[in-house]
Amino acid sequence: MKDLLINLYNYRQLLKSNVKKEIRGKYKGSFLGILWSFVNPLLTALIYAIVFPIILKSSEPNYVTFIVIGILPWTYFTTVIMQATSTILINAGIIKKVYFPREILPISINTSGLINFLISCIIIFIFLICSRIGFSWYILFLPLIIITQYILQQGIIFITSAINVYIRDAEYIINFFINMLFYATPILYSAEMFKNTSFSWIINLNPMAVIINCYRDVLFYKSMPHIKSLLVVLLGSCILFNIGLMIFKKLEKGFAEEI
Repeated sequence: MKDLLINLYNYRQLLKSNVKKEIRGKYKGSFLGILWSFVNPLLTALIYAIVFPIILKSSEPNYVTFIVIGILPWTYFTTVIMQATSTILINAGIIKKVYFPREILPISINTSGLINFLISCIIIFIFLICSRIGFSWYILFLPLIIITQYILQQGIIFITSAINVYIRDAEYIINFFINMLFYATPILYSAEMFKNTSFSWIINLNPMAVIINCYRDVLFYKSMPHIKSLLVVLLGSCILFNIGLMIFKKLEKGFAEEI
């Protein structure tokens, strides 16, 4: 961990330029540019908001706002995982020619994703205002929730980006599991729907379910998030972060040969 912090400091300009490249490159040549950070999740949320009340027969008031608060963090999560998993292979040319701490690549993806997520959070705030839900002082817990999600994602992508170099099918397998995880995460529905059912254990073991619920607690329900669950996820994310970093550094030695 100490070596990582030293490398990030020594190569901070490279990290900064990589983050800028990821943000600008994503919307390069696009007419709307960074506005797609708003448009994509907004359109997705509106589609779900129209279709799923009919399927799930949800009686949740302000359902569109409810969906938006779930969709945006999930979009941040999936985008980072999928982009970072293939980042080592995509940057194969640079890796072969220039030395730099390879962990900067997945960190850049996660950080640029974080910036896009923070920008797109404006959508959430607009919906909270328009639906007259408003804000409460519990929003002060929002940074803790975001940090927890960031650390969780970083631990995951340290592992997936390294493994994908050796097992090229990994990104497709990961994509499949993420699609399955979507339905085990309370995005389109409230976790209360499956409370005390045979499916509740799946949701309880899902760290993203805890994170999404915490977003909704502080923003939608204006209540105290389940701090104990959030801290457990934060602790688990920190452990995963360190395990992921160790795996990444171990597998990093063979990157140049494999790519």
